[in-house]
Amino acid sequence: MTVEAEGGNAVPAAALAGRGQTVCVTGAGGYVGSWIVKLLLERGYTVRGTVRNPYDAKNAHLTELASAAERLELWKADLLDYDALRAAIAGCHGVFHAASPVTDDPEEMVEPAVKGTRYVIEAAAAAGGTVRRVVLTSSIGAVAMDPGRSPDAVVDESCWSDLDFCERTRNWYCYGKTAAERAAWEDAAARGVDLVVVNPVLVQGPALQPSVNASLMHVLKYLNGSAKTFANAVQAYVHVRDTAAAHVRVFEAPAAGGRYLCADGAVLHREDVVAILRKFFPEYPIPNRCSDEVNPRKQPYKISNQRLRELGIEFTPAAQCLYETVVSFQEKGILPVAPAPAASAPAQI
Repeated sequence: MTVEAEGGNAVPAAALAGRGQTVCVTGAGGYVGSWIVKLLLERGYTVRGTVRNPYDAKNAHLTELASAAERLELWKADLLDYDALRAAIAGCHGVFHAASPVTDDPEEMVEPAVKGTRYVIEAAAAAGGTVRRVVLTSSIGAVAMDPGRSPDAVVDESCWSDLDFCERTRNWYCYGKTAAERAAWEDAAARGVDLVVVNPVLVQGPALQPSVNASLMHVLKYLNGSAKTFANAVQAYVHVRDTAAAHVRVFEAPAAGGRYLCADGAVLHREDVVAILRKFFPEYPIPNRCSDEVNPRKQPYKISNQRLRELGIEFTPAAQCLYETVVSFQEKGILPVAPAPAASAPAQI
């Protein structure tokens, strides 16, 4: 659909959605953050993206986005620098808090994740009423780490990870994401901030940034020879574009509220993952042996994406996500391109 803008030029209606609005995206240079920036620019928003160093060449993938020259500002800010975050958020109409450490080092994960999230909520509250909503990027890690959950139970937005279990198993990433989200809800309620949370599962799909982040390494290790076996484990997947679209949708939908699990709906065993990769990219040294040949095969759990589907989000099938991830590696020169073209992209698993 197109509409007539000033001057008689026809533009997509979606490009007018954010006209006149300024939003802040923390962690703008990251995998999910940069896609959020991309979609916001496409919808007409002016975007303030926080990065560690606005002049670093590694942020070129942001400055090269369509409309970035006109409506993207890069602001220097760190998760533990409240004054910098407050300056970036002041005067904004919305905040997308996508910045988060991704590590299992407790000192590098827990305090920055929790304190940084509290600072963002505080800064949004201090903005003098201009910020109408904060959208927080949480994680399935704040939802599914619960050893007491029945195998037949459906994982949905009512589920929370068990902090004691995360601590006992030294899963500091899930501990940090859970603690940060709980802190966000607590502080938002206390300060009167409208908060909505998106909880993505493992994000896959083309990266805008040149580097390989932790979630993309999940697939790359099966293609570059660094993984000789696959784990006896299960995982849900979601496309990075769908993840960014979910963030924008819950910001724009007036009735949106609470938590939103962001997943395509399928939960795959690692054996299924490597089978998909092998089918479409047989030229790579993809492992065919499980690292655990003693214990029973882990069974997929059920996961609900109903809340986001009710908001109109359509999810890309997991096989397509995996396929596009590998193609992105090839296009960036991270993986060599096969002499013969890969098989056609899958429509679904």
